[in-house]
Amino acid sequence: MILTNTLVILDLETTGTWVEKDKIVEIAMIKCFLDDSQEIFTKRVNPGIPIPQKVTQIIGISDDDIVDAPCFKDISEEVLLFLNNADIGGFNIERFDLLILKREFNEAGLKFDLDDRNIYDAQRIYHVHEKRDLTAAYKFYCNKILHDAHSALNDVKASLEIIKEQIKRYGDYSKGIESLKDNEYADLNEYFDKDRKFRWWNMNLYPTFGKYAAKKSIKEIAKIDRSYLEWILTKDFNIDVKTMIRGVLEGKFPEFPEI
Repeated sequence: MILTNTLVILDLETTGTWVEKDKIVEIAMIKCFLDDSQEIFTKRVNPGIPIPQKVTQIIGISDDDIVDAPCFKDISEEVLLFLNNADIGGFNIERFDLLILKREFNEAGLKFDLDDRNIYDAQRIYHVHEKRDLTAAYKFYCNKILHDAHSALNDVKASLEIIKEQIKRYGDYSKGIESLKDNEYADLNEYFDKDRKFRWWNMNLYPTFGKYAAKKSIKEIAKIDRSYLEWILTKDFNIDVKTMIRGVLEGKFPEFPEI
C-alpha cells in the first residue's frame, strides 16, 4: 500500500452506541508507516460505568475483565501521541468511533483535531462504490434481476420476496414474519418509545431532544425543572411518553427493562 502520510487504522469497543454518552471499553490501532513497517497499540479501558450484558455478549468484554484497567483519561496522552499527525482509517469511524474518541479526549482535557487529517472510512467508500438499493438486495437475497425498477408494483413484489427470504435466513420460518423482530437494527441501548425521544443509558432514562438532551436523566429533570416535564405534556409526544411523564410528576419513575 503506497502512503503519502502515516496512517492509523483504529477501532473502538464501547459500552453502547450513544455517541454523546457511551464510553470506550477497548481501543486498538495499527500505525502504518511509509516504509511498510507497522506499530500496534491496544488497550482495554475501564469506562467507569457498567457494561450492559447485551454488549458483553457481542464484544466479549465484561465488567470483571476491565476492573483493573485504566480509565481513558489515564491513557489519553499516550493515545494522542500514537495518533500524532497521522491520517486515520477504519470502518464507520466518521459517524461513530471518531465522534466518541473526540468526546473522550475533550473530557480528558485534550484537543483532538481532525481538520488537517485525511479520513478514510471503509464503510463510506463501500457504500459509495457498491449499490445498497432494492435492486442489489433482490440480487443478494433472491439471486434475481429486478426488471423495471421503480415501477411501484414490481418494487413491492421484490420487497415481498426479499422479506420471505430474510425470514428463512435470519428468523424462524415456522413462526413467520414475527420472528424478524429479534433482528431489528435498533441500537444496543434501547429507546423508551417508538419515536426515540427518550433513551436508556446506564439504567437511567434520558431525553434525546431539547436542552437536556443526553445531559440530564428524567430523575434529575424532575428535581430541577418540573415545568419542563409539564411542557412535554402540552406538546405532540406519543401516548407512551406522556403516560411516563405523568407518572414521573407523581413520583413514579420508569424502571429499566430487564434483558
